[in-house]
Amino acid sequence: MMNSATSTESFQPWQFFALSGLAAATALVFLAVFVWHVDRPAAILLSLIVAAAAFAGYTAWRTAAPLAGDEGASTPVSVGGRTRAVLEREKLLTLRAIKDLEFDRAMGKVSEIDFAEMTGRLRSRAVGLIRQLDSTVSYRDAIDREVARRQVAFAPCAACGTGNDADAKFCKSCGAALGVR
Repeated sequence: MMNSATSTESFQPWQFFALSGLAAATALVFLAVFVWHVDRPAAILLSLIVAAAAFAGYTAWRTAAPLAGDEGASTPVSVGGRTRAVLEREKLLTLRAIKDLEFDRAMGKVSEIDFAEMTGRLRSRAVGLIRQLDSTVSYRDAIDREVARRQVAFAPCAACGTGNDADAKFCKSCGAALGVR
């Protein structure tokens, strides 16, 4: 379930660029049509130019974000078995890369400075993947909690035993009147 706290925490950068592009396009079209008295095709062209500028800003952000060290935007969200399998495979590949890098250093193929930099990145990535794998909740647990919550909301009929909604006045199977709750 989404509330105001979770909806603001998951604000994505593309949403900022989309909203700012829409606001700028709206303002520009308003100015073009009502203030500058430009014809409508030109106003639509100005709106498309603003949308292209917003898209260019977003792509520039996507290009610069990894250089600034913002790796959180590219980490996959673990929601189920398939994504968990992808995370497990990525963890395995990262740990294998660390092992290969240690072997290359032992063979003299990698300098100590390069080794320290690359292993630091790989180890931090592996730690992030392990934490993400440890923090996930399986679908089975979520389903069991939802079923338990919904079972509390049902009341059985005294005549036939059919489960009815808690606020029902008559049984949905036999039509018998349910007690006042």
